Amino acid sequence: MWDFRLGEAVGLMVRTSPFIIARLVIYFGITLAYVLVTGVGAGIGWGVGIFGDDGFRATTTIWGGVLGFGLTAAVLYFLREYILYMIKAAHIAVLVELIEGNDLPGGQGQIAYGQKIVRERFAEANVLFAVDQLVKGVLRAITGLVQGIANFIPIPGLQQFVGLIRAFLQIAVGFIDEVILAHNVRTKAGNPWQSAQDALILYGQNYQVMLKNAAWLTLIMYGLSLVVFLVLLVPAGAIGFLFPSGLSAMGIVFALLLAWSFKAAVLEPLAITCLMQVYFPTIEGQVPNAEWEQRLSELSGKFRQIKERAVTWVSGKATSA
Repeated sequence: MWDFRLGEAVGLMVRTSPFIIARLVIYFGITLAYVLVTGVGAGIGWGVGIFGDDGFRATTTIWGGVLGFGLTAAVLYFLREYILYMIKAAHIAVLVELIEGNDLPGGQGQIAYGQKIVRERFAEANVLFAVDQLVKGVLRAITGLVQGIANFIPIPGLQQFVGLIRAFLQIAVGFIDEVILAHNVRTKAGNPWQSAQDALILYGQNYQVMLKNAAWLTLIMYGLSLVVFLVLLVPAGAIGFLFPSGLSAMGIVFALLLAWSFKAAVLEPLAITCLMQVYFPTIEGQVPNAEWEQRLSELSGKFRQIKERAVTWVSGKATSA
């Protein structure tokens, strides 16, 4: 059915509990920021509404809440690079060490140790972020091969079915980019672009195995997230009723945010760990295939960018963009 060991992965989550706690603090903090800033925005809108009738006040209250929500989303969008660099990548680095059977050194915390490894692999946060974004683009292109193959199969209704599969797998691919990062850490590569290139080729050579397991993990994760959402709906709904009239439906939004926080903090690292359990043994002893390199070069402009930056990478930086 699947090739990962879920129980062992849960055990690794327990062993890396400092990261889980940090992630919970960060992501639930993000949810709290949404609640507070949205509430402040709604309050300001309600105050502005005193200059008009009840309909005007309702409108300004809603717009105040919407603007507060949007402002929070914009700020957090720009913080995503820092969160990736300081927490996600460091967590992956420590997980790689544990999966490889290595002991963590004493005398320093897990988070500090993981961040040290990331700094050795990536000179700056923007390098890690640039690699991550290009890798995601290449992975989406590989997933698109499923639809491309189906175009040549003359079965009525197949295109719509494959379209649904592709949409589902696009979600699943969201976990695999961090496995590519894990390969970089595992190989201790001095050139992160070359490592990403090799890891993507190896992924392409084994995409059926990886996508199958990613699909199972997507079902597990979103199923658990749905359960968390339903459990949190009542308390989040109570919070929603604290908002001015017209914004009580925000309770559903907050329940979604809390469920998302749990998924990002706990379920996503669990899924990534499971995929590492699959990817590392699968590619063991394999070398990047020239045929797949050519295929990816023709398929994805982002892959060609990765190849170019791998060539120009010198002493911790790329000589050209």
